[in-house]
Amino acid sequence: MNIATVESWIEAPLKRYLDDVHAQLALLLHPSGQVLAQAGFTREVDVMSACALAAAVHATGGELGRQVEGSAFRGLHYAGPSKQLFLAPLTTSRGTFVCLTVFDDTSSLGLVRLYFDELARALASAAPPLPVRSTPGPFVDFEADLNRNLAALFGRDEVV
Repeated sequence: MNIATVESWIEAPLKRYLDDVHAQLALLLHPSGQVLAQAGFTREVDVMSACALAAAVHATGGELGRQVEGSAFRGLHYAGPSKQLFLAPLTTSRGTFVCLTVFDDTSSLGLVRLYFDELARALASAAPPLPVRSTPGPFVDFEADLNRNLAALFGRDEVV
């Protein structure tokens, strides 16, 4: 499966995870919806839509968990007739990210959870420390960041 990442330290742990769980699709994104890595997608619009929906589900699940149990829900799962979805946060020195994994009956939720924990540890140890910024924060120009990241993920030098 082809994996496209914005930052190189993500690729090896994510590839190992996807191979272990036999995933069809995967995204690693910032909770705001900004994509960091994608695997299995062929169209940019699908990546953008999936990121927006994953960020919304993550935010909604977090707030529902706080309302019901006093803490955010962690590790949301949906089982459809032929495919399943697992959405969970992980934390690195670069911050908290959300991982969306779509898999079928060649894997199981138990395996996905087991290997997700390994992915979280691998990304936490692979993540370089945050660089010290002298310029404004990372989401000052969200659209430009999104377009730059999508261009990097799909191997283009610039967004048309």
